[in-house]
Amino acid sequence: MSMWFRAPVRDLTGKQVLVTGAASGIGRAVAEYAAERGALLHLTDLQADLLAEVADGIRARGGTVVTAEPADVSDHAQVRRLAETVTAQAGAMDVVANVAGIAIWGTVRSLEPEHWQRLVDVNLMGPIHVIEEFVPAMIDAGRGGQLVNVSSAAGIIAMPWHAAYSATKFGIRGVSEVLRYDLRRHRIGVSLVCPGGVDTGLVETIRIAGIDQQSRSFVRARKAFQRRAVSPEQAAAALWKGALRNRYWVYTSADIRLVHWLQRYFPPGYALAMRVFNYGANRVLPAVDRARRPEPS
Repeated sequence: MSMWFRAPVRDLTGKQVLVTGAASGIGRAVAEYAAERGALLHLTDLQADLLAEVADGIRARGGTVVTAEPADVSDHAQVRRLAETVTAQAGAMDVVANVAGIAIWGTVRSLEPEHWQRLVDVNLMGPIHVIEEFVPAMIDAGRGGQLVNVSSAAGIIAMPWHAAYSATKFGIRGVSEVLRYDLRRHRIGVSLVCPGGVDTGLVETIRIAGIDQQSRSFVRARKAFQRRAVSPEQAAAALWKGALRNRYWVYTSADIRLVHWLQRYFPPGYALAMRVFNYGANRVLPAVDRARRPEPS
């Protein structure tokens, strides 16, 4: 439990809960977990058909989905319309869970300007748009609440090929760090969720610029990742356990907790671990990328 004040939201029964990115992966698991515990759900995602399937499935199992409206969180106007619809139906939220996001990885050589821009638009400005449109109503309602922002292990540590992705995940970490204190006087807690490996459908389709994703070495690396990764349901359970206790740092796996500890309390150990990690990851770079590297002068 937070040292600052008691958790504003300690159970989900009857609580108004917004979940972005609810059509798949962690977002879907977060929504389903909350539905099973009596939350009144307001769901959004860019994928309208998948979102409708998730909402129908939750309702068929006895859960309550008040709103299931597709929206692109990178488009402020769409988020504003979503907020107007949700607020008209249900008033202020008790929990806002910013889960929606995309992943594009690559080396500095292989990333294109549009990769950087799209990541910023979705992973950073998307949550900011949601915060802008939903949190003021929570403040005005005066009953507290919880803001849950999903960052990433890449918002903590130096993961290989993640420069563009990390820029956005460190960004939402910075937003959360400030709001953690700014919103305290309104009894709105903030949780920053930093998932490590999560075996979602994204693992099979993730965009890695400049990498031959059919190469034998890459396929082996992906399978090794999947063996170590937690399920979306395990990640969702960790998210809710942390949020309902008003924890700020929320991890979904022990390895990220350990590396974060190393980073803070034993920097030489962290630096060594990152060098080893980077060396291993770069062994799966395609031969063409290696060939393009200039020889040292």
